[in-house]
Amino acid sequence: MHPIIDIHCHTAGIGSGNSGCFISPELRKSWKYRAYLNSFGVQEHELLHHGDKLVLERLSASLTASGKVDMAVVLAMDGALNNQGELDQSCTEMYIPNEFLAEAVKQHPNLRFGASINPYRRDALELLDKAVAAGAVLMKWLPSIQHIDLADKRLVPFYQRMQQHGLPLLTHTGDEASFTYARNELGDPHRLRLALEQGVTVIAAHAAANGSNEGEHNFSRFLRLCDLHKNLHADISALTQINRPGQLRRLIQQHHLHGRLHYGTDMPLTNTPLVSPLGHLTRLAPWTVARLMTIKNPWDRDLELKRALGVPEEVFTNPARLLRI
Repeated sequence: MHPIIDIHCHTAGIGSGNSGCFISPELRKSWKYRAYLNSFGVQEHELLHHGDKLVLERLSASLTASGKVDMAVVLAMDGALNNQGELDQSCTEMYIPNEFLAEAVKQHPNLRFGASINPYRRDALELLDKAVAAGAVLMKWLPSIQHIDLADKRLVPFYQRMQQHGLPLLTHTGDEASFTYARNELGDPHRLRLALEQGVTVIAAHAAANGSNEGEHNFSRFLRLCDLHKNLHADISALTQINRPGQLRRLIQQHHLHGRLHYGTDMPLTNTPLVSPLGHLTRLAPWTVARLMTIKNPWDRDLELKRALGVPEEVFTNPARLLRI
């Protein structure tokens, strides 16, 4: 029996406890900052007192209390770089370093390390090798925030090294609205072709379910690419948000892709009003919605909501087969 693994779980940090994390002044002034901390179940004064590892402790405890989900891949977040290939804090809104996260998840058997390395770093290949040695189970990119052009041929050596390690790439596709600014053209699924051609297993986060490029919906561009590349996968994280109506249904109607779809939550968004069974009253019976609303654990509620919406059972266990955990 394969465990159920959430392939898409976030953490946060403000640099407390010498974590090396930071959040930009612009984002900390935004209402989103307070909303994100609340959704993690922490307050700023707690982080200042206990350190940024507290977020991971709360995540692990919530996951331990789940009766449905066994593990979660927690994602680091590299930043944007300057012309010297070094971190540019002035252009980076959130930074979660690999070193901090790789060490912190060792304290929690139900958490796994998802690395994030901007491939334009001067020592990117060395950092990739170190991340794999530290236990990374995948690589996570958010191109529109990290300013990564996946179609840039300068990335070929990085892709080839990922392929050699057998490390999947989980990369955001479609538009991004969680930050104060995004270059959404970098979320075009067509930019995935170069990595796919190098043999990298690519997981399109959110299945390019929103936005458009060149006058065509990103989801249509994603589906066409799936027909050409069997190493293109997707996760179903964030697809139950009330601002993404019908997107999960459209994805699971693609029956030939069920073996390439992966369970993910985009935690902590499952702890916000964006993801509520009440947003699905037009598709679910009132008594089903009422039952789902009584489920307190966020992972259990998320999984049962997706089951009720018709997600096939294999999608929940696909991450364990892909990541070989």
